[in-house]
Amino acid sequence: MNTPAEREFIISEIQKTANENSGTPLGQRRFEEETGIAISRWRGRYWRNWSDALSEAGFEPNKPKDRTDDEYLIQRLAALTLKLGSFPTYADLRLERQADDTFPTHQVFNRLGRHDVRVGLLRDYAKKNAEFSGLLDFLPEAEFEAEEGTASPQPDGLAEGFVYLALMQVGNQKRYKIGKAVLTARRVDQISIQLPEELRLVHQITTDDAFGIEAYWHKRFASKNTKGEWFSLSRDDVRAFKRRKFM
Repeated sequence: MNTPAEREFIISEIQKTANENSGTPLGQRRFEEETGIAISRWRGRYWRNWSDALSEAGFEPNKPKDRTDDEYLIQRLAALTLKLGSFPTYADLRLERQADDTFPTHQVFNRLGRHDVRVGLLRDYAKKNAEFSGLLDFLPEAEFEAEEGTASPQPDGLAEGFVYLALMQVGNQKRYKIGKAVLTARRVDQISIQLPEELRLVHQITTDDAFGIEAYWHKRFASKNTKGEWFSLSRDDVRAFKRRKFM
């Protein structure tokens, strides 16, 4: 049953958690996680949506233009970098959005430019804002690592392309490579020339953030890494990779 006391309690919790978050109200998912107040307790009972609840609690909901302003995007990206202790991948941005609906969608960050441009923007932001000086400890020095770990500039178009899984079998030993490419077949052929056995393409994932998705799979299988981009994977690991068509 709807009661004024419960409505007031939820409002007080919105205000309390906002004060603990430097005056910024939480997104509805994060609010539920931190307070245990399920969305079903207020949606359709007291308020139509989270913006209405924030308004009644005395906060102004984020306006669309505010959430896509470049400076705002850089600030949110900087805060997430500090939170994670590393430069966010495409998957990190999506997960943060799921946890906090005030966080911009991953597509919006594309307006800041390519991976190397975003890193540069964060470096400049950290130098101008003392509270974010710690960012410099987490940002990569080079824009990306080449096949054998040699730093080289990011090629145009690689943000959009494929993350692939390829297999090289030597006797009974299977070694899997997880890499990124614009033209997967050509890349696999180039690598095969340098290997003792043929490298066979197993699966490729279409993506608009090849750097981020490659980093996601490298991190996921980190415990099975043998060297660089090579991994010793199980059948379940391979099946997990092959289930994804787009990321």
